[in-house]
Amino acid sequence: MNVIAKTRELGAVIQQDERYVRFTEARKNNEADDALNEMIGKLNLIQMSYQNESSKDQPDESKMEGYDKQFREVYAQIMQNPNMIAYQSAKAEVDAMMNEVMQLLTMCVNGEDPATCEIPEEHSCSGSCSTCGGCG
Repeated sequence: MNVIAKTRELGAVIQQDERYVRFTEARKNNEADDALNEMIGKLNLIQMSYQNESSKDQPDESKMEGYDKQFREVYAQIMQNPNMIAYQSAKAEVDAMMNEVMQLLTMCVNGEDPATCEIPEEHSCSGSCSTCGGCG
């Protein structure tokens, strides 16, 4: 049995998973959204202007504050874009899936039984706030 071949099989299964399919569709929608891409380009220009100003021997603080304000405003617009919202949601699902896969692989590498090892719930709730380490 070849580990790399099995990894390739896992990669193919991941690409068929509905979470991955939603993620790739959301990424395509982002790439096709001209208004979104224009805002991202604008955000990059603001960031470059900020970096250029901050690298000067005596940066103009008012310019930097202005760039910072512009950056936050454009960033907020980007994050309100429906395609970006869908992308962020789909990406979070894929990230969670990959985190679970990596945790399982790590457990197996550490000697646990691949057929029975379980990922512990990170934020299980007993109902008693006095014994709680914090809500996730």
